[in-house]
Amino acid sequence: MPESAEEVYARVVTAAGEDGRLPLPPVTEWDTFPFEGDLRTRPLQPPVEAETPRHGADGVGCWRCANPDGDVIWRNERWTVASTQQPTGLPLVLFLQSREHMDFHEMDDDLAAEFGRATNHLHRIMAHLPNIGRVHIGKWGDGSEHLHVWFMARTARIEQTLGSFAAIWDDVLPPVPEEIWRADLHEVARKLATHDGEALV
Repeated sequence: MPESAEEVYARVVTAAGEDGRLPLPPVTEWDTFPFEGDLRTRPLQPPVEAETPRHGADGVGCWRCANPDGDVIWRNERWTVASTQQPTGLPLVLFLQSREHMDFHEMDDDLAAEFGRATNHLHRIMAHLPNIGRVHIGKWGDGSEHLHVWFMARTARIEQTLGSFAAIWDDVLPPVPEEIWRADLHEVARKLATHDGEALV
């Protein structure tokens, strides 16, 4: 059975230095690490009594439910693909989301099969855009309860943006020119609509 938060915290405190800080991980030496200079870890804070509720918990105050087509570039009866509100540092960051308010583990087998097909279509379309080196897929669910999966396309041949730090480079790099970004959104939506649903951009 996994350790409790208290057990993890006690183990960290024991391993930390006098200032309460753990040593830097080896990733700081990777070529893809976005930062240099003097860095240090933050001391780990003790466990809280209960986690902060996620946005839209139990469907209450859910932004996606209140704005079902907000930033959506493609949709069908059960799924949407949404973009960021404006260009970011990577060529494209898109979100595959359920139209119904649910968490990832609440998909039934039929919806999970649809999710797999939609994931495959979206990944394939993004990966075949010119100058895209790879598309990363990530499921971070700590911010919003409404089911959403990240698709992050990185530029080919800029090797510092390879791997898991691509998400950080997305915040570091200057935004993509808006006209290029909008043209790519249109192309992804158009190609998705050849499989199912409708393009909205």
